Order: sequence, then structure tokens, then C-alpha cells
Amino acid sequence: MRKFLKYTGYSILTFVALILVYLSCAWVLSRLTVSAEKNAARQVTIYIKSSSVHTDILLPVKSNLKDWSKSILYKHTRTADTAFNYIAFGWGDKGFYLETPTWNDLKASTAFKAAFWLGSSAVHTTYYKTPKEGKNCVKLVISAEQYQRLISFIEKSMQLNNAGAPIAISYAKPYGNNDAFYEAKGRYSLFHTCNTWANNALKACGQKACWWTPFSTGIRYQYGQK
Repeated sequence: MRKFLKYTGYSILTFVALILVYLSCAWVLSRLTVSAEKNAARQVTIYIKSSSVHTDILLPVKSNLKDWSKSILYKHTRTADTAFNYIAFGWGDKGFYLETPTWNDLKASTAFKAAFWLGSSAVHTTYYKTPKEGKNCVKLVISAEQYQRLISFIEKSMQLNNAGAPIAISYAKPYGNNDAFYEAKGRYSLFHTCNTWANNALKACGQKACWWTPFSTGIRYQYGQK
């Protein structure tokens, strides 16, 4: 019995220590800044939209470089409304996206699979009118070349069919009237979360970012959000 209690105690202490190391690394590395590229032209307006748990990147629906409505089809949304200027992209665990519309719906099995690379991923897209800057929405103006890199990053995150188009998840229940889900590449984990993906997207287009962050608070810190 003593050995059992001893090993149980060691296991609990090890688990707690690992959590503390993880949280400490997340805090420190999210406060270290990857600087934005200097002297870039100001040509394309994008936005960073974040909450306390998640980060989306908002892009213009149509530009000289990309018309997202030709691949992220309006008909995949409930209303098929075409009167939108921006589209948000977020990457994450497919189980979380499809099975957990609210935190009350979260299952231990879903969280476990997501944390340890056991699930697949999805891209969540949402059409918006003109976004409004505020506490949860930061405006960035980047160069056309930087935007092209961002387009490439997002496209490489999505699975494509034989025709080269993103694969809509037809059975997914949308959160609202103007959003849809698509099959994505990669696996979610404790070390590569939805916010890590968004942070990597900012790095890809030469914008200020964290060295690494699993939490939205890291990105919010870098852009002065509270």
C-alpha cells in the first residue's frame, strides 16, 4: 500500500510539474516578440479577431490577388448571402469545432484527443461585413507580397479535392448564418493549437508575432489587447 501511495504521489507531482513547465514556457515564449518586417508597403487591410480562447485572421473577400468566394463558396453557408467584404479563417481540432459549440458541450474524450494529436483538424470560415476595430479586433495593413504569403499559408492548411477546391464538411452544423467548416491538414495538440496556427500565419506574412503561443492571450499581448 505504501508503494502504491508513493508511486501515486510521484505521478501526481510529475503531472503537476509538467503542467507548470508547459504554462511557464507558454507565458515566457508568448512575451518574446518576432518583429514585423520593416518598410513594407501598405496595400492590403487584414484584421486579427480574437477572444479569450481563440484567434481568427480576417481577409478581404476579393482582391487583385485572391477572390476567396470562388473557393469558400457562399452556398456553403446557411443563407448563401453574398454581401460580405471580409472572410475569417480559423484552424482547430475538428472534434472541438463540430462537437463543442459551447463549453457546456465539451467532453473529456474530445479534449483528450485534441490535446494528444489523436483527432483531425478543420478550418472554420465566417463571412463578415466590414470589421470594426476594437478590443477584440486589430487592423493591419500589409503589402501585396506579404498578403500573397498569407494566402499561400492558409491554402496549404486546407485539404483539397481532385479539382483543387477546399473540401466542405457538409454534415457540420454551422455556428451562425454565414459560416462553414472545411477539412484541414495537420493535427491539433497542446503544442499546436488554433492560436499557434494564427500566430504562424502572422509570421508567414511578416507581421509581429509571438515566438510561440498556444493561447490567444499571447497574440493579444503582442498587439496591446487586454
